[in-house]
Amino acid sequence: MTQAVALRHSLTEKVRSVYELAKPKVVFLIVFTAFVGMLLAVPAGAWPTNMEWERMCYALLGIALASAAGAAINHLLDERYDTLMDRTHSRPLPTQRVSAREVLLVALSWAAMSMVILVWQVNVLTAVLTFFALIGYAVIYTVYLKHNTPQNIVWGGAAGAAPPLLGWTAMTGQVTLEGLVLFLIIFVWTPPHFWPLAIRRVEDYRKAGIPMMPVVKGIHHTKYQILIYSMVMVAVSLLPTTIGMSGLLYLGAATALGVVFLVYAWKLYREPDTGAESKMAMPTFGYSILYLMLIFAALLADHYLR
Repeated sequence: MTQAVALRHSLTEKVRSVYELAKPKVVFLIVFTAFVGMLLAVPAGAWPTNMEWERMCYALLGIALASAAGAAINHLLDERYDTLMDRTHSRPLPTQRVSAREVLLVALSWAAMSMVILVWQVNVLTAVLTFFALIGYAVIYTVYLKHNTPQNIVWGGAAGAAPPLLGWTAMTGQVTLEGLVLFLIIFVWTPPHFWPLAIRRVEDYRKAGIPMMPVVKGIHHTKYQILIYSMVMVAVSLLPTTIGMSGLLYLGAATALGVVFLVYAWKLYREPDTGAESKMAMPTFGYSILYLMLIFAALLADHYLR
């Protein structure tokens, strides 16, 4: 292999590693919910104007960069734990495909670009809320909550619930009840979404010394919490109709999707407590992702079809 080819391969691997630092699948879901929040802020049935489309593009870019920055900082601060866990030991830092200095530089660059774009092309409120969400996930959750309480994912979920509210404020310039309802839907969705994965990876978390709910309270208690939070989540998902934000189309979709989620949660709760060998944990986790996407798609469909 020539030196030029070797250099090109090395550069390609570095770019792939940096891309991996951003947790692109998570960023996609964040951008999607933010996008829906933006469209919902436009009067029902109306498409955004050309100027609004431009602002939306800048806002989505800024939110995506902030999310990627938070993910990179999470990689950096959790390196020693990632090394111990099967799920994360192949990440860029544990495998030494990037250095800590490179990760820090990338994260700070993404964060700085995000703030500049949001302040310059969107509005200050969205920039401030995005910054707090970034700090909430990258520092408060990663450094403190994650390692000090089994309720870590509950309170840490506030940062992950921010995107649709950010999308709303990007278009309206203010925090309103509608934006807060969108925030609340993801906030109460986060525990029943994440805890099934925590059940599947309970031995990983135990080995790393991270006090996730299944490690501290046990598998059965975690399943019970998933069921309770799922009930709360379904109730909260109906709020858009209650406040007049959405109509019957969304109400029907949210009810149907919620019933299916409750079936998954009930089956998970009723199965034998086999720990990481749970047969329902990963199907429940997988459906939770589909559920969130479909709930927000239903909000959008209702907004334009009613």
